[in-house]
Amino acid sequence: MKLKLNSVNRRVGYTFLVCLALLSTACTKESDALAEIPNIPEAENVVEVEQELITVVNNHRISIGYAALQYSPIAHEYANKHNDYMIAQGDLSHDNFSARASGIAAEVNAEYVGENVAKDYDTASEAFQGWLNSTSHKKTMEDEFTHTAVSVKKDASGNFYFTQLFYR
Repeated sequence: MKLKLNSVNRRVGYTFLVCLALLSTACTKESDALAEIPNIPEAENVVEVEQELITVVNNHRISIGYAALQYSPIAHEYANKHNDYMIAQGDLSHDNFSARASGIAAEVNAEYVGENVAKDYDTASEAFQGWLNSTSHKKTMEDEFTHTAVSVKKDASGNFYFTQLFYR
């Protein structure tokens, strides 16, 4: 999913450009879904897989002539919260993407934000390959972004959830 943020008369307008889906997950209408789960537990990050996925994505970008993406702790915070939300829901989603994009834009003055999500892959390489095999996810990884962060967390059953946020 991508969201371009345009500044018009010092007001930020939002236009959805592309709706990404993975594993037959449809983008959902923005809702106050976080309010439906008042106490979302925070799962532990799988740091090694996060680092590996950023490396794999950056190596891919470099191999096709694009610059490596810089790590963003702000995007990581938003990606973490979204993974916790998906784990609490038990499913993959882009719910509340515009809120994540707005938050990132407000904190770092981003003009364009994108997101890839995945679940149930066992390794960073498998998640990357899944995104690479999807035209829309591949386009997001190869877009003209400058910053990224990846959150990888496990649910209670040991299933991995992945959220990668991008911005420029």
